[in-house]
Amino acid sequence: MKKVEGIIREEKLEAVKKALEDKGFIGLTVTQVSGRGQQKGISLQWRVGEYRVDLLPKIKIEVVVSDKDCPTVMETICEAGRTGSFGDGMIFVMPVEQICRVRTGESGEAVLTNHNKQSLTEAI
Repeated sequence: MKKVEGIIREEKLEAVKKALEDKGFIGLTVTQVSGRGQQKGISLQWRVGEYRVDLLPKIKIEVVVSDKDCPTVMETICEAGRTGSFGDGMIFVMPVEQICRVRTGESGEAVLTNHNKQSLTEAI
């Protein structure tokens, strides 16, 4: 299993979420983060002079998938998150040793594919 972390522009979140959902990847975690890349932030001009914004707001999307699905998730994030300008973001892939569903105690890669058939109204 792999954990795919995509750092993207804030305005690309909805497009990336929809693209992942369209390919069948529903579960994800989204976090607001700040960072900078090789451009070291941006410079803004004010009446009193130049102001440097060192850390820019970004969104981090985390998705845990099987090894075989990792390239598809990476490609999907790239395509949906790309503007073609500096600051589009990065994708990092890390191995996942184990996974466990808290609700059921189920563990292993089956957690990624097994879905409970119980509806939300039955659960309430």
